[in-house]
Amino acid sequence: MRAITYQGMRQVMVQEVPEPQIENNDDAIVRITACSICGSDLHCYHGFIPSMEKGTVVGHEGIGIVEEVGSDVTNVKKGDKVIIPFNIGCGECFFCKNKLESLCSRSNNYELGGAYGCSRLYGHYQGVQGELVKVPFANYNPIVVPEDCELTDDVLVLLTDALPTSLWGVENARVKHGDTVIVIGSGPIGLLTQKLAWLYGAERVIAVDCVDSRLEHGRKTNKVEGYNFRTTNDLSSILKETTGGGADVVIDCVGMSGKITALEMVETALRLQGGAMGSLEMATQVVRKGGTIQLIGVYGTRYNFFPLGDLFARNITLKMGVAPVTHLIPNLLQKVQSDWISPADIISHHMRLEDGEKAYKLFDKNKEECLKIILQP
Repeated sequence: MRAITYQGMRQVMVQEVPEPQIENNDDAIVRITACSICGSDLHCYHGFIPSMEKGTVVGHEGIGIVEEVGSDVTNVKKGDKVIIPFNIGCGECFFCKNKLESLCSRSNNYELGGAYGCSRLYGHYQGVQGELVKVPFANYNPIVVPEDCELTDDVLVLLTDALPTSLWGVENARVKHGDTVIVIGSGPIGLLTQKLAWLYGAERVIAVDCVDSRLEHGRKTNKVEGYNFRTTNDLSSILKETTGGGADVVIDCVGMSGKITALEMVETALRLQGGAMGSLEMATQVVRKGGTIQLIGVYGTRYNFFPLGDLFARNITLKMGVAPVTHLIPNLLQKVQSDWISPADIISHHMRLEDGEKAYKLFDKNKEECLKIILQP
Protein backbone atom coordinates (compact mmCIF):
# COMPACT_ATOMS: atom_id res chain seq x y z
CA MET A 1 0.00 0.00 0.00
CA ARG A 2 1.01 3.65 -0.37
CA ALA A 3 1.81 5.66 2.76
CA ILE A 4 3.71 8.72 3.98
CA THR A 5 6.82 7.65 5.90
CA TYR A 6 9.36 9.43 8.07
CA GLN A 7 12.82 9.60 6.48
CA GLY A 8 14.74 11.89 8.82
CA MET A 9 14.65 15.48 10.03
CA ARG A 10 12.28 17.48 7.78
CA GLN A 11 11.99 14.56 5.36
CA VAL A 12 8.97 12.41 4.56
CA MET A 13 8.34 10.21 1.53
CA VAL A 14 5.34 8.54 -0.07
CA GLN A 15 6.30 4.94 -0.69
CA GLU A 16 5.10 1.35 -0.83
CA VAL A 17 4.91 -0.31 2.60
CA PRO A 18 3.48 -3.67 3.72
CA GLU A 19 -0.26 -3.75 4.32
CA PRO A 20 -1.24 -4.13 7.99
CA GLN A 21 -2.53 -7.52 9.09
CA ILE A 22 -4.81 -8.77 11.86
CA GLU A 23 -2.41 -9.90 14.60
CA ASN A 24 -4.70 -10.05 17.64
CA ASN A 25 -8.30 -11.15 17.86
CA ASP A 26 -9.44 -7.64 18.78
CA ASP A 27 -7.67 -5.88 15.88
CA ALA A 28 -9.45 -4.20 12.99
CA ILE A 29 -8.14 -3.05 9.61
CA VAL A 30 -9.53 0.28 8.41
CA ARG A 31 -9.24 1.65 4.88
CA ILE A 32 -8.48 5.36 5.27
CA THR A 33 -10.78 7.71 3.39
CA ALA A 34 -9.41 10.99 4.79
CA CYS A 35 -6.58 11.99 7.09
CA SER A 36 -4.79 15.20 8.02
CA ILE A 37 -1.51 16.68 9.20
CA CYS A 38 -1.44 17.85 12.81
CA GLY A 39 0.91 20.37 14.37
CA SER A 40 2.17 17.51 16.53
CA ASP A 41 3.21 15.70 13.34
CA LEU A 42 5.59 18.59 12.77
CA HIS A 43 7.34 17.74 16.05
CA CYS A 44 8.12 14.33 14.51
CA TYR A 45 8.94 15.97 11.17
CA HIS A 46 11.44 18.29 12.86
CA GLY A 47 13.12 15.43 14.70
CA PHE A 48 11.99 16.58 18.14
CA ILE A 49 10.45 13.21 19.12
CA PRO A 50 12.98 10.64 20.36
CA SER A 51 13.07 7.18 18.76
CA MET A 52 11.32 8.14 15.53
CA GLU A 53 12.56 5.49 13.12
CA LYS A 54 13.11 5.86 9.40
CA GLY A 55 10.29 4.23 7.47
CA THR A 56 7.60 4.73 10.11
CA VAL A 57 4.19 5.54 8.64
CA VAL A 58 3.28 8.93 10.12
CA GLY A 59 0.03 10.63 11.08
CA HIS A 60 -2.58 10.16 13.79
CA GLU A 61 -5.72 11.90 12.49
CA GLY A 62 -7.80 9.70 10.22
CA ILE A 63 -11.21 8.25 9.42
CA GLY A 64 -12.17 5.34 7.20
CA ILE A 65 -14.19 2.23 6.45
CA VAL A 66 -13.69 -1.00 8.39
CA GLU A 67 -12.33 -3.62 6.01
CA GLU A 68 -11.57 -6.56 8.30
CA VAL A 69 -12.01 -7.42 11.99
CA GLY A 70 -10.55 -9.99 14.35
CA SER A 71 -12.64 -12.83 15.71
CA ASP A 72 -13.32 -11.11 19.06
CA VAL A 73 -14.43 -7.76 17.66
CA THR A 74 -18.09 -6.94 18.25
CA ASN A 75 -18.01 -3.11 18.43
CA VAL A 76 -17.56 -2.60 14.68
CA LYS A 77 -18.11 -4.65 11.54
CA LYS A 78 -16.94 -4.62 7.96
CA GLY A 79 -18.35 -1.64 6.11
CA ASP A 80 -18.75 0.63 9.15
CA LYS A 81 -17.52 4.19 8.79
CA VAL A 82 -15.39 5.02 11.82
CA ILE A 83 -13.57 7.85 13.55
CA ILE A 84 -10.13 6.72 14.76
CA PRO A 85 -9.16 8.56 17.98
CA PHE A 86 -5.45 9.33 18.07
CA ASN A 87 -5.26 7.82 21.58
CA ILE A 88 -4.85 4.05 21.53
CA GLY A 89 -6.70 2.90 24.63
CA CYS A 90 -7.73 -0.56 25.72
CA GLY A 91 -10.89 0.51 27.53
CA GLU A 92 -10.19 -1.82 30.42
CA CYS A 93 -7.13 -0.61 32.36
CA PHE A 94 -7.27 1.78 35.34
CA PHE A 95 -6.49 4.80 33.20
CA CYS A 96 -9.00 4.12 30.44
CA LYS A 97 -11.71 3.49 33.03
CA ASN A 98 -10.86 6.88 34.57
CA LYS A 99 -11.06 8.78 31.26
CA LEU A 100 -7.30 8.98 30.78
CA GLU A 101 -6.92 7.00 27.55
CA SER A 102 -3.74 8.88 26.69
CA LEU A 103 -2.08 7.02 29.59
CA CYS A 104 -3.38 3.54 28.72
CA SER A 105 -1.14 0.97 30.39
CA ARG A 106 -1.89 -1.81 27.90
CA SER A 107 -1.26 0.00 24.61
CA ASN A 108 2.28 0.95 25.55
CA ASN A 109 4.94 -0.35 27.93
CA TYR A 110 6.22 3.17 28.59
CA GLU A 111 4.68 5.84 30.84
CA LEU A 112 2.79 7.27 27.87
CA GLY A 113 -0.16 5.56 26.26
CA GLY A 114 -0.10 4.50 22.62
CA ALA A 115 -0.64 6.79 19.62
CA TYR A 116 -0.44 6.29 15.88
CA GLY A 117 2.65 7.26 13.92
CA CYS A 118 4.55 8.78 16.84
CA SER A 119 7.63 6.54 17.28
CA ARG A 120 8.56 3.80 19.75
CA LEU A 121 7.98 6.27 22.57
CA TYR A 122 4.24 5.98 21.88
CA GLY A 123 4.17 2.23 21.34
CA HIS A 124 5.56 2.00 17.80
CA TYR A 125 2.19 1.96 16.04
CA GLN A 126 2.11 2.70 12.33
CA GLY A 127 0.31 5.92 11.43
CA VAL A 128 -2.89 6.68 9.56
CA GLN A 129 -1.41 8.61 6.62
CA GLY A 130 -1.67 5.62 4.36
CA GLU A 131 -4.25 3.57 2.52
CA LEU A 132 -4.82 1.19 5.45
CA VAL A 133 -4.19 1.18 9.19
CA LYS A 134 -4.44 -1.47 11.88
CA VAL A 135 -6.62 -0.36 14.80
CA PRO A 136 -5.91 -2.34 17.99
CA PHE A 137 -8.42 -2.84 20.82
CA ALA A 138 -11.16 -2.42 18.23
CA ASN A 139 -13.93 -3.01 20.76
CA TYR A 140 -13.01 0.35 22.29
CA ASN A 141 -11.03 2.54 19.91
CA PRO A 142 -12.92 3.07 16.64
CA ILE A 143 -16.09 5.11 16.97
CA VAL A 144 -18.84 4.28 14.52
CA VAL A 145 -20.31 7.19 12.56
CA PRO A 146 -24.13 6.85 12.47
CA GLU A 147 -25.52 6.09 9.02
CA ASP A 148 -27.72 9.20 9.13
CA CYS A 149 -24.80 11.50 10.03
CA GLU A 150 -24.54 14.32 7.50
CA LEU A 151 -21.18 15.68 8.64
CA THR A 152 -18.51 15.88 5.95
CA ASP A 153 -15.32 13.85 6.11
CA ASP A 154 -13.47 17.13 6.73
CA VAL A 155 -15.33 17.65 9.99
CA LEU A 156 -15.13 13.99 11.01
CA VAL A 157 -11.34 14.10 10.68
CA LEU A 158 -11.25 17.02 13.12
CA LEU A 159 -13.02 14.79 15.67
CA THR A 160 -10.06 12.38 15.79
CA ASP A 161 -7.81 14.83 17.63
CA ALA A 162 -7.93 18.58 16.96
CA LEU A 163 -11.44 19.34 18.20
CA PRO A 164 -11.56 17.01 21.26
CA THR A 165 -8.03 18.03 22.24
CA SER A 166 -9.08 21.69 22.19
CA LEU A 167 -12.22 20.82 24.13
CA TRP A 168 -10.24 18.93 26.76
CA GLY A 169 -7.87 21.88 27.14
CA VAL A 170 -10.68 24.36 27.74
CA GLU A 171 -12.56 22.04 30.09
CA ASN A 172 -9.46 20.98 32.01
CA ALA A 173 -8.46 24.63 32.46
CA ARG A 174 -12.00 25.26 33.77
CA VAL A 175 -12.61 28.28 31.58
CA LYS A 176 -15.73 29.93 32.96
CA HIS A 177 -18.05 32.87 32.47
CA GLY A 178 -16.22 36.20 32.60
CA ASP A 179 -12.68 34.84 32.15
CA THR A 180 -9.95 36.47 30.12
CA VAL A 181 -8.24 33.73 28.13
CA ILE A 182 -4.94 34.01 26.25
CA VAL A 183 -4.40 31.30 23.63
CA ILE A 184 -0.79 30.87 22.59
CA GLY A 185 -0.67 29.52 19.05
CA SER A 186 -3.18 30.14 16.28
CA GLY A 187 -2.70 26.93 14.38
CA PRO A 188 -5.65 24.54 13.98
CA ILE A 189 -5.90 23.63 17.67
CA GLY A 190 -5.34 27.21 18.77
CA LEU A 191 -8.13 28.43 16.50
CA LEU A 192 -10.51 25.75 17.77
CA THR A 193 -9.53 26.57 21.36
CA GLN A 194 -10.47 30.19 20.71
CA LYS A 195 -13.94 29.14 19.54
CA LEU A 196 -14.45 26.90 22.56
CA ALA A 197 -13.25 29.53 25.04
CA TRP A 198 -16.10 31.78 23.89
CA LEU A 199 -18.59 28.89 24.12
CA TYR A 200 -17.53 28.26 27.73
CA GLY A 201 -18.21 31.85 28.71
CA ALA A 202 -14.96 33.77 28.24
CA GLU A 203 -15.41 37.53 28.27
CA ARG A 204 -12.20 38.20 26.37
CA VAL A 205 -10.06 35.94 24.15
CA ILE A 206 -6.57 36.99 23.06
CA ALA A 207 -4.50 35.10 20.48
CA VAL A 208 -0.69 35.07 20.23
CA ASP A 209 1.22 33.71 17.24
CA CYS A 210 4.01 34.64 14.84
CA VAL A 211 2.07 34.11 11.59
CA ASP A 212 -0.02 37.12 10.58
CA SER A 213 -2.40 35.15 8.35
CA ARG A 214 -3.33 32.86 11.23
CA LEU A 215 -3.88 35.78 13.56
CA GLU A 216 -6.06 37.43 10.94
CA HIS A 217 -8.08 34.23 10.56
CA GLY A 218 -8.66 34.25 14.31
CA ARG A 219 -9.76 37.88 14.26
CA LYS A 220 -12.11 37.29 11.35
CA THR A 221 -13.74 34.01 12.36
CA ASN A 222 -13.36 33.99 16.16
CA LYS A 223 -13.40 37.72 16.95
CA VAL A 224 -10.23 37.54 19.04
CA GLU A 225 -7.59 40.15 19.72
CA GLY A 226 -4.42 39.06 17.95
CA TYR A 227 -0.75 39.79 18.64
CA ASN A 228 2.35 38.77 16.69
CA PHE A 229 5.03 38.04 19.28
CA ARG A 230 7.82 38.56 16.76
CA THR A 231 6.76 42.01 15.65
CA THR A 232 5.37 43.36 18.95
CA ASN A 233 8.00 44.69 21.31
CA ASP A 234 7.71 43.62 24.95
CA LEU A 235 4.49 41.71 24.30
CA SER A 236 4.37 40.15 27.76
CA SER A 237 4.29 43.57 29.41
CA ILE A 238 1.64 44.79 26.97
CA LEU A 239 -0.60 41.79 27.70
CA LYS A 240 -0.20 42.14 31.45
CA GLU A 241 -1.09 45.81 31.22
CA THR A 242 -4.11 45.40 28.94
CA THR A 243 -5.51 42.55 31.05
CA GLY A 244 -4.98 44.30 34.37
CA GLY A 245 -2.31 41.94 35.66
CA GLY A 246 -2.60 38.93 33.40
CA ALA A 247 -5.13 36.45 32.02
CA ASP A 248 -7.27 34.18 34.19
CA VAL A 249 -6.36 31.27 31.91
CA VAL A 250 -3.49 30.83 29.46
CA ILE A 251 -3.69 27.84 27.10
CA ASP A 252 -0.48 26.84 25.32
CA CYS A 253 -1.37 25.18 22.01
CA VAL A 254 2.20 25.18 20.69
CA GLY A 255 4.43 23.04 22.91
CA MET A 256 7.95 22.54 21.67
CA SER A 257 8.61 25.38 19.26
CA GLY A 258 8.36 24.38 15.62
CA LYS A 259 8.92 27.90 14.29
CA ILE A 260 12.60 28.42 15.01
CA THR A 261 15.67 28.39 12.81
CA ALA A 262 18.41 25.82 13.19
CA LEU A 263 20.62 28.37 14.97
CA GLU A 264 17.80 29.36 17.33
CA MET A 265 17.17 25.68 18.01
CA VAL A 266 20.76 25.11 19.09
CA GLU A 267 20.86 28.29 21.17
CA THR A 268 17.58 27.43 22.90
CA ALA A 269 18.63 23.85 23.58
CA LEU A 270 21.87 25.04 25.16
CA ARG A 271 20.08 27.64 27.24
CA LEU A 272 17.32 25.34 28.48
CA GLN A 273 19.32 22.07 28.44
CA GLY A 274 16.59 19.92 27.05
CA GLY A 275 14.27 21.60 24.57
CA ALA A 276 12.49 24.69 23.37
CA MET A 277 9.80 26.00 25.71
CA GLY A 278 9.37 29.57 24.55
CA SER A 279 5.56 29.37 24.57
CA LEU A 280 5.55 28.04 28.13
CA GLU A 281 7.85 30.84 29.23
CA MET A 282 5.45 33.35 27.71
CA ALA A 283 2.53 31.67 29.46
CA THR A 284 4.21 32.11 32.84
CA GLN A 285 4.67 35.82 32.12
CA VAL A 286 1.10 36.66 31.04
CA VAL A 287 -0.99 34.66 33.54
CA ARG A 288 -2.36 36.58 36.51
CA LYS A 289 -1.59 35.73 40.12
CA GLY A 290 -3.69 32.74 41.11
CA GLY A 291 -4.41 31.96 37.43
CA THR A 292 -4.21 28.75 35.43
CA ILE A 293 -1.83 27.63 32.70
CA GLN A 294 -3.01 24.71 30.57
CA LEU A 295 -0.57 22.96 28.21
CA ILE A 296 -2.04 20.99 25.32
CA GLY A 297 0.89 21.47 22.94
CA VAL A 298 3.35 18.57 23.01
CA TYR A 299 6.52 18.76 25.10
CA GLY A 300 9.32 16.23 25.40
CA THR A 301 12.48 15.45 27.42
CA ARG A 302 13.32 17.29 30.65
CA TYR A 303 13.61 21.05 31.12
CA ASN A 304 16.18 22.56 33.40
CA PHE A 305 15.82 26.22 34.44
CA PHE A 306 12.06 25.62 34.63
CA PRO A 307 10.52 28.71 36.33
CA LEU A 308 9.13 26.77 39.29
CA GLY A 309 9.84 29.45 41.87
CA ASP A 310 7.95 32.11 39.95
CA LEU A 311 4.90 29.86 39.56
CA PHE A 312 5.02 28.82 43.20
CA ALA A 313 5.26 32.37 44.50
CA ARG A 314 2.27 33.48 42.46
CA ASN A 315 0.00 30.51 43.26
CA ILE A 316 -0.24 29.48 39.62
CA THR A 317 -2.09 26.27 38.76
CA LEU A 318 -0.26 24.38 36.00
CA LYS A 319 -2.17 21.66 34.12
CA MET A 320 -0.88 19.64 31.21
CA GLY A 321 -0.72 16.43 29.33
CA VAL A 322 -1.50 14.49 26.19
CA ALA A 323 -5.25 14.97 25.80
CA PRO A 324 -7.38 11.89 26.52
CA VAL A 325 -9.93 12.25 23.74
CA THR A 326 -11.61 8.89 23.16
CA HIS A 327 -14.33 9.30 25.80
CA LEU A 328 -15.08 12.84 24.58
CA ILE A 329 -15.75 12.01 20.94
CA PRO A 330 -19.24 10.40 21.02
CA ASN A 331 -20.84 13.34 22.84
CA LEU A 332 -18.83 15.85 20.82
CA LEU A 333 -19.99 14.17 17.61
CA GLN A 334 -23.60 14.80 18.65
CA LYS A 335 -22.84 18.42 19.55
CA VAL A 336 -21.22 19.09 16.19
CA GLN A 337 -24.20 17.53 14.45
CA SER A 338 -26.44 19.97 16.34
CA ASP A 339 -24.34 22.97 15.16
CA TRP A 340 -23.01 23.73 18.67
CA ILE A 341 -19.69 24.50 16.99
CA SER A 342 -18.67 24.79 13.34
CA PRO A 343 -14.99 23.82 13.07
CA ALA A 344 -14.52 23.43 9.32
CA ASP A 345 -13.26 26.98 8.67
CA ILE A 346 -9.79 25.91 9.80
CA ILE A 347 -9.45 23.60 6.78
CA SER A 348 -7.58 25.46 4.06
CA HIS A 349 -6.29 22.76 1.70
CA HIS A 350 -7.27 19.41 0.20
CA MET A 351 -4.49 17.32 -1.31
CA ARG A 352 -3.83 13.77 -2.42
CA LEU A 353 -1.93 11.40 -0.17
CA GLU A 354 0.56 11.07 -3.03
CA ASP A 355 1.40 14.74 -2.51
CA GLY A 356 2.33 14.13 1.12
CA GLU A 357 5.88 15.47 0.85
CA LYS A 358 4.63 18.70 -0.66
CA ALA A 359 1.86 18.93 1.94
CA TYR A 360 4.29 18.68 4.85
CA LYS A 361 6.49 21.41 3.39
CA LEU A 362 3.46 23.61 2.78
CA PHE A 363 2.20 23.18 6.34
CA ASP A 364 5.64 23.54 7.90
CA LYS A 365 6.45 26.77 6.07
CA ASN A 366 2.93 28.28 6.37
CA LYS A 367 2.81 28.81 2.63
CA GLU A 368 -0.40 29.74 0.84
CA GLU A 369 -1.95 30.73 4.21
CA CYS A 370 -2.04 27.05 5.09
CA LEU A 371 -4.00 26.15 8.25
CA LYS A 372 -5.17 22.55 7.97
CA ILE A 373 -4.61 20.07 5.15
CA ILE A 374 -6.93 17.16 4.48
CA LEU A 375 -5.23 14.30 2.65
CA GLN A 376 -7.16 11.75 0.61
CA PRO A 377 -5.66 8.41 -0.49
